[in-house]
Amino acid sequence: MEKMMTTRLKREEVPINLTWKLEDLFSSPIEWEAEIATIEKELSAFSVYKGKLHESSATLLACLELQEKLNKKLILVSTYASLLQSGDSTNPINQANAAIIGNLRSKTGAALSFIESEIITMPEEKLQQFIDEEKGLKPFTKMLTDLIDGKKYRLSPETEEVLAALSDVHESPYAIYQTSKLADMQFEPIIHEDGDELPNSFALFEDRYEFSSNTETRRKAYESFTKTLEQYKNTFATTYATEVKKQVTLSRLRNFDSVTDMLLYPQQVSKEMYENQLNIIQAELAPHMRRFAQLKKKVLQLDELQFCDLKAPLDPEFNPKTSYEEASEVILESLKIMGPEYLNIMKKGLTERWVDRADNVGKATGAFCSSPYGSHPFILITWTDTMRGAFVLAHELGHAGHFYLANQNQRIMNTRPSTFFIEAPSTMNEMLLGDHLLSNTTDPQMKRWVVLQLLGTYYHNFVTHLLEGEFQRRVYELAEKGTPLTAKILCETKRNVLSEFWGDTVVLDEGASLTWMRQPHYYMGLYPYTYSAGLTASTAMSQQIKTEGEPAVNRWLEVLKAGGTKKPIDLLKQAGIDMSKPDPIHKAVAYVGSLVDILEDSYK
Repeated sequence: MEKMMTTRLKREEVPINLTWKLEDLFSSPIEWEAEIATIEKELSAFSVYKGKLHESSATLLACLELQEKLNKKLILVSTYASLLQSGDSTNPINQANAAIIGNLRSKTGAALSFIESEIITMPEEKLQQFIDEEKGLKPFTKMLTDLIDGKKYRLSPETEEVLAALSDVHESPYAIYQTSKLADMQFEPIIHEDGDELPNSFALFEDRYEFSSNTETRRKAYESFTKTLEQYKNTFATTYATEVKKQVTLSRLRNFDSVTDMLLYPQQVSKEMYENQLNIIQAELAPHMRRFAQLKKKVLQLDELQFCDLKAPLDPEFNPKTSYEEASEVILESLKIMGPEYLNIMKKGLTERWVDRADNVGKATGAFCSSPYGSHPFILITWTDTMRGAFVLAHELGHAGHFYLANQNQRIMNTRPSTFFIEAPSTMNEMLLGDHLLSNTTDPQMKRWVVLQLLGTYYHNFVTHLLEGEFQRRVYELAEKGTPLTAKILCETKRNVLSEFWGDTVVLDEGASLTWMRQPHYYMGLYPYTYSAGLTASTAMSQQIKTEGEPAVNRWLEVLKAGGTKKPIDLLKQAGIDMSKPDPIHKAVAYVGSLVDILEDSYK
C-alpha cells in the first residue's frame, strides 16, 4: 500500500491530455488576475442605482443587466480558481487564489445586497407594472416573482442585514464538523492477517475498506473506524444539535409553519411530494433489500450479515477492465438513443479535455461536474481503468449535458432548477448505460455485474441517502417538540431507522448507530431525500425512452434546455412524469425488485 502511495504523480508531472483544458476559461493566470481587477472596478458602477430601483422600469432593468454581466464574470473567475484547487490542493498558489476569490465574493455580496432588499420593499403592483411595460424585464420575471413570493418570510431589512453579517457564524457547525472529521480524527491502523499494518482514515474506510472482499479486513477496519467515531460522538452531537436549533429558530423567526416547510421552500416542492418519497420507498423497498441482504449472506458464506458487510462485493473476482477510450466508446454507444444533438455534446466532453482523469497528489477525491455559464462543463474523476468508472463518468456527463443545454438556451439567472430535479439527468445516463450493457452481452457473469452496478446506484440513492432523509425527518420532529438532541438520542434514532428498514436480516451493532456522524448532508438542509427524487424521475424517463423512443427523447431534451425556468414538478410534467402522484415511485421500487430477481436467479 505504501508503495502505491509513493508512485502517485505530482500535478506538474501529469500528462496534459489527462487534465482539464483550463485555457478555455482563461488563457493564463495573468488574464484571470486582470478579470478580477475589472470586477473590482465595476463594483463601483452599482452605487448610482442604490435607492433608485423603484424610480422606473428602465432603472431596474439597467441595474439587473449590470448585475447579470458581473455575475457571468464572477462565475468564470471563481470556477477557474476552484478547478485549480481541485486539481491540486497542495499548491500554495492555488490555496492563495481560493482565498482571493473568497474575498472577492464577500465584496461583491456587500456591494450588491441592496438590489434584493429594494426589490422586496417595492409594492407588488408596481413591480408587475414594471414587468408589463418593459420587455427587457421578461427574462428576469421568475427571479423577481420568486423574490416577491418570499417577501412574507423576510424580516426587517435591519434584521436581514444582521443575519447576513452572521453568515460565517451560521455556517460554523458545518465547518466544525468538517474540520473534526478531516483534520482531527485519528484511526488505529488495521493489523492485516500477514502481520502488516494498514493505515485507516475516513476516506480509506469509505472508499476502500468498506468495499473490501476480505471479511476480516473489512470488519477490522469497521472496528477501528467506529472506535474513533465513538470518541467524538458528544462533540458531533452538540455540533449537529446547534445546526438543527439554528434551522428551527430561523423557521420560527420567519413565520414558517415548521422547519420542514422552510427547508422545502427553496426546493419548490410540496410537503406531500417529500413525504411520498420517504414513506413509499421505505415501505416498499425494504422487502427487496432484505432479499438482497439474505442473498449476500448466503453467497459470501457468512454466519451473520453484519452492518459492515452490506457493501461487501458479491462477485469480487469479476471486475471488468476498460481503458478510458473504450469506456468513452461504450458510453457514446449507449447514449445514441438520445439523438445527434445530445450525442455531439457527449463527444465534445470526452475528447476536448472537459474531463480531468489524472491521479495525482493533492487532487480532490470522488467525482463532480462544474458547469460555468459562458464556458463548457468540467468533470473531475480519477480514472482507474475499471468499468465501474464508466458508470461514474456517464453520471457526470449527464450533469454536463444538462447544464450545457440549459446554459445555451437560458440567461444566467434561469439555468439552475431545484435540487429536487438535479440528480435526474445524471442518473438517467447511468440507466441508459446499464440498459445498453445488459442488452449487449450474453455472458451471465457480465450480466450479473451490470445488475450489481445498477443496484449500487439504487442503494446509494434509495437506501443510504433516503434513510438519511428519514433520520432528518425524525430529528426535526424531536427538535420542534423541544427534545434535547444528545448523542444518545441521535444514536437511538439512527438505530431505529436502520432496524425498521433491515428487520432481522442485518445484525446492527453499536457502530451502526453512529452512522449519523458520517454524513455532511445533514448540514445542507433537506438535501438527502432529493437523491431519491432524481432517480425516481430518471427511472420513469428511461423506461419511457425505451418504449416510446424519439418523442420521449425530445420531451426530455426540452426539459433539460428549460433549465430553472420552471418548478421541478412542472419540468417533470413536461417530460411526461407526474411526481405529484406516487405512481413513479411505486414503479421505480418495482424495478429495483426486478433487479434483485435477476440477481437471485443468477445464483441458482
